[in-house]
Amino acid sequence: MAVGFASSAQALDWDFVPSVGASATYTDNANQSATNPEDALILSVSPGFSLTSKGSRRVQASVNYRLSGVARFGEDQSTDLNHNLGAAGKAELIEDFLFIDGSARISQELISLFGSPADADINDSNRATVGTYSISPYIQKRFGTFANAQARYTTGGAIFENDVASDSNTNTFSAGLTSGTRFNDLSWGLNYSISKTDSDTTDNTFERASATVGYALTRKFRVFGTVGQEWNDYLSTTGTDGSSYSAGFGWSPTRRTSVEASMGERYFGNTYSLSGSHRARKSTWTIRYSEDVSDISQLATNFNDLQLVQIACPAGVVLPTNPTLFDLINAGCDVNLFYGTSITNGVFISKLLTAGVSWNLSSKTILSMTLSDLTREYQLVNQGEDRVQSATGSISYRMSPQTTASGSLSFTRNSADALAAGGTAREDDLINLSLGLTHSFAEKLSGALTFRHTERDSNEATADYQENSLTATVNMRF
Repeated sequence: MAVGFASSAQALDWDFVPSVGASATYTDNANQSATNPEDALILSVSPGFSLTSKGSRRVQASVNYRLSGVARFGEDQSTDLNHNLGAAGKAELIEDFLFIDGSARISQELISLFGSPADADINDSNRATVGTYSISPYIQKRFGTFANAQARYTTGGAIFENDVASDSNTNTFSAGLTSGTRFNDLSWGLNYSISKTDSDTTDNTFERASATVGYALTRKFRVFGTVGQEWNDYLSTTGTDGSSYSAGFGWSPTRRTSVEASMGERYFGNTYSLSGSHRARKSTWTIRYSEDVSDISQLATNFNDLQLVQIACPAGVVLPTNPTLFDLINAGCDVNLFYGTSITNGVFISKLLTAGVSWNLSSKTILSMTLSDLTREYQLVNQGEDRVQSATGSISYRMSPQTTASGSLSFTRNSADALAAGGTAREDDLINLSLGLTHSFAEKLSGALTFRHTERDSNEATADYQENSLTATVNMRF
């Protein structure tokens, strides 16, 4: 990617901001045990930096990196070094024609839904470092007012620590031709994509072609339909290819409200989709439901559809209506590509429902609620099905220009049938309460004090536990 816009990058202004953070956490159950809880003191130091390009419309880049050194003191003394990276760049190499995007990420992800849910600093027994990358050159071309065309090639990969999943490389080509401004009420599109993933254990191919046509019955209501064909190749006991179709509608009664829904059929069964949003004076509402076929490697390198990831941003961050990966990384947001699930090999049908609302109750108070429900149906009979359901409510209150109080309460249910759970069907309920206070001591110096209570109720008796922790953090930018 650097070769692609090196000459343009020389003219850029770069904003380099080094930083260092430190934290101290006391927990009364570091190993999340029902029978043998252990007190522990965890100290960490996290030097890092952010690097952001400025001064160019055609080239943009942002990098956030942090190295965390962790020392645990208690019955189980240990140390760790954890790397965390979020990087994204985009460039317009030839004006209005040739572009390139690039992304990279390093994080510590859950290995199993039913192990310790603690983050890697507290307890790394159920965490593995995962590195992902994606480089994607593409062209866009307008054919007057008749049509718009795009062709994109993407190469990406995923590297998993300690062989918790197979390292893989994914190559994808996609092309599309859609109707231009000449068409008013009528819209149409032709799309094709093929994606091949190579790993140590298996090779998967996903190939699809489709045609879409839509018509606006009124200024506020439109209908559309899609027909297509799929030629996939992966290990499955239920079939991998076949024809597909769907039909749906879009309704936009006002500029602030829109709803789109469809239903149809693909080779793996009936499919449904839904997306909607509503913006009021003090609140924003969203809902989305989607179904698709994927695997852990496809999910790890899926940087283009940010609707399929979890996003957590620092307090006070305001994002654009449709943020790009560059926007998120530049704002210091954490992007969870695995949507809170565990790392598991195999192709699966994912069914994801998300909903959320955010209220600005006053100039000082923000209240939000989010819901999500993800089911993964694995395509081999001996892999089964797992599911993650969660509901979270949070509130933030700005006590003064320098001090903010916050709280959150979440409920998560992790479940899996006997095959996916490794012998016996498993269901865990997790409750997490967090109360925090953040204070800005100076322009570049801030600190926080956070109390957390976590408890798990499981149908496996030895998996129940409770934990209380208190964390003090301080961060300084230079």
